[in-house]
Amino acid sequence: MRFFIFLPLFIFVSCVNPFAPGLDTSAEGSELLGDQRTIEGVFQNFRYAYTFKDTAVYSRLLDENFVFVYRDYDKGQDVSWGKIDEMRATYGLFRNAQNLDLIWNNIVVDMGDSVYRNVVRGFNLTITFNPADIIRIDGRANFILQRSSPSQPWLIVFWRDESNY
Repeated sequence: MRFFIFLPLFIFVSCVNPFAPGLDTSAEGSELLGDQRTIEGVFQNFRYAYTFKDTAVYSRLLDENFVFVYRDYDKGQDVSWGKIDEMRATYGLFRNAQNLDLIWNNIVVDMGDSVYRNVVRGFNLTITFNPADIIRIDGRANFILQRSSPSQPWLIVFWRDESNY
């Protein structure tokens, strides 16, 4: 008789794989991505995209008319490109780097209103291609963010990289 009582329990327990834990349904997983309707949420999502090399999240940060600008010190001129080239360059970085560690520092400038903001913020970026090839970049990112209304997410329209790399 005991055999028949414990048999269903044994069958149920034997089907549980301890090496395949269940899906985490807690709210903690949702904290990785920020609310892009806030400036801090944009920076949180930017860091997430770099940390997890997620081009889908990164693409949602950029406006269709996005422009990236950096200073080419060898040529003594500014170089710029749009969203398509930015996504191509970022995809290459994400694909070739073993690890990306982005730290956002203090906000130096924060001007604007509820639909237009100019935010300048310091950053530290460590790019590990392999243990013998690690690049560290420190600088400031000068962003212009816009949205159509206060209930919409912020999008990066312009980014000037003010690092010395």
